[in-house]
Amino acid sequence: MTETALASRAPDPLREPWSDLSRQREAATLGMWLFLMSEMLFFGALFMAFSFSRALDPAAFAEAARHAEIAYGAANTAVLVTSSLTITIAVRAANADRRRLAARLLAATALLGVAFLVIKGFEYRDDLRHHLFPGHDFALGENATQIFWAFYWAMTGIHAIHLTVGIAVVLRLFWLVRRSRISLASPQLEVTSLYWHLVDGFWIVLFPVLYVAVRA
Repeated sequence: MTETALASRAPDPLREPWSDLSRQREAATLGMWLFLMSEMLFFGALFMAFSFSRALDPAAFAEAARHAEIAYGAANTAVLVTSSLTITIAVRAANADRRRLAARLLAATALLGVAFLVIKGFEYRDDLRHHLFPGHDFALGENATQIFWAFYWAMTGIHAIHLTVGIAVVLRLFWLVRRSRISLASPQLEVTSLYWHLVDGFWIVLFPVLYVAVRA
């Protein structure tokens, strides 16, 4: 089926109570930015708590960070940056009325997100194997190294949850685009990309904070 035929099957993107598509898009984008700002405040509080704890015992944090698998972190950084590129191009393809290309790029974005979680799963497996989970059998002793690893598990775990939600949303959007159940003019594509970039941005901060800067 041609792109024109697929476009003709797609429903009208305009939804109540809006009478103008541009205003609907502005409202959807504003709502997403408000949500993203609330998420930034949440993660910002975590980063502040981490920085304060590190300032109290920088030597212990440096020692703990040396046991973090930087190769896994670097690989996942490359995966997520690539996924941000694919979803950005997907939005551009949708704006150019290229439905099939947009669908393929959304699928690639979701697959890259899954690849991130798989790599993170291998990293978690190694961390647990080396007893780097805070508790009675923690490998690095009873000092502030446990605090670093408590932050590590909490911050990367919360990020993984956000990414899992993002993957589910992107897969839903892929299905809607693929089946022509959504117009390419719908603001859902743009607001989904904003959320994905937020998740990517958090990891770009987490990687140097947990894997690189603390080692210095």
